[in-house]
Amino acid sequence: MKLFDSELKIMDILWREGDISAKRIAEIAKEKIGWSKTTTYTNIKRCIDKGAVERYQEQFICHPIVTKEETQEYETNELINKMYGGAADQLVASILGRKNLSREEIERLKQLVKNLE
Repeated sequence: MKLFDSELKIMDILWREGDISAKRIAEIAKEKIGWSKTTTYTNIKRCIDKGAVERYQEQFICHPIVTKEETQEYETNELINKMYGGAADQLVASILGRKNLSREEIERLKQLVKNLE
């Protein structure tokens, strides 16, 4: 499912904090992002409407339905399809072509490729 940046901010809070009330989400969003309660509630509602979040009626407790990993996989596939015509190897080539990869990043990439073989 496609989540917009504002909705991802709500999901990040839920993934980090676990099941919490909408009121607490609004407090965190105000502190970390500067959002008003109305903005936060609007984005929670959008997440609920998309099926990314469910809420329990009592105390308006929110629970993430989609995992961070599922969302990352979807967003990565969207990026590959949109920017690289579905060719994952072109995305990897673009990343590898960057000159500022650290030695650790290069070693992790080598290990990932080795594990694919």
